[in-house]
Amino acid sequence: MNRMPARALTVARPLLQGLTVLNVLYAATITCLLCASFFVADWPWKPLGFDLATMHPQAPLGLRAIMVIGIVCALIVHAVLRRLVAIVDSVRAGDAFILPNAQRLNAIAWSVLAIELMRLAVLAISEVASLPGRMIGLSPTPWLAVLLLFVLSGVFAHGARLRSDLEGTI
Repeated sequence: MNRMPARALTVARPLLQGLTVLNVLYAATITCLLCASFFVADWPWKPLGFDLATMHPQAPLGLRAIMVIGIVCALIVHAVLRRLVAIVDSVRAGDAFILPNAQRLNAIAWSVLAIELMRLAVLAISEVASLPGRMIGLSPTPWLAVLLLFVLSGVFAHGARLRSDLEGTI
């Protein structure tokens, strides 16, 4: 293995662990905000400083729904990060093309697809609840990433089969 990928693998694990901590803090913050929204008088207009609920009566419900989606996405991201750490560990051990890595990549692909569908749900909620500001962004990039992850999962599964066949012939 040349030096650049070895360095990347050395940095990847602590970086993924740091992202996991940030993701947990994000989930905890959104959960606290969601809980507070039920106990703060005149939510959401009092904390925001303007009467959002009078201007847009569906706004409080829409904001709460978006917070719930944010929490669900944080849980999905947590699972993705755990799988990425497991993949990095197996690659560092010299076992990249194993069936568990193919399964992890497949699960990551489904997770990224779920997150992208949740993003579309947030766009729909913001439109229905007439939330101020424009949330746009139909980009092909996340969809291409999902396809790439499914293909990569297939490549890893094929590599694992080839490796198994090779070990069986020796």
